Amino acid sequence: MEITVRPAVETDLPALLVLLYDEFYPGEERIPRESAAAIWAEISAQQGRTVLVAEADGAVAGTADCIVLPNLTRGGRSVMFVENVVVSGSHQRLGVGRRLLDAAADLGRTAGCYKMQLLAADDEYVHTFYESCGFESRAQGFRRYLETVRPRGSSLR
Repeated sequence: MEITVRPAVETDLPALLVLLYDEFYPGEERIPRESAAAIWAEISAQQGRTVLVAEADGAVAGTADCIVLPNLTRGGRSVMFVENVVVSGSHQRLGVGRRLLDAAADLGRTAGCYKMQLLAADDEYVHTFYESCGFESRAQGFRRYLETVRPRGSSLR
């Protein structure tokens, strides 16, 4: 099987939505196609942000959302955050996830990042996978979910 990783483009949006909603967050209500297209345009225009897709034999098999953030510490070197790492169930354990994370690390190095970090679900298999890709469990993560306030007339988020 040939695996290639590249930046996602607008025509990948339907496949990304399948990965995110059918594989990563099954049961979560999908956003309307028009909203997804508007959000994709916003993501695509964001400096320092690259959504990667992994193709396996020509089909989108995985994705990772990479965000480079400028930083005032560590000599001004940026930090890369990786979100929404997902590989389709039919392509797991075939090297797709590793290729995605290797490509993300290459992006980070090119951008001058001193570290790449992500949060992972409390799942032993997932933790073992990330450790096998060179990640270390070095800190305890915290998150706080926020209620969003929508401006009048806004249909996004």
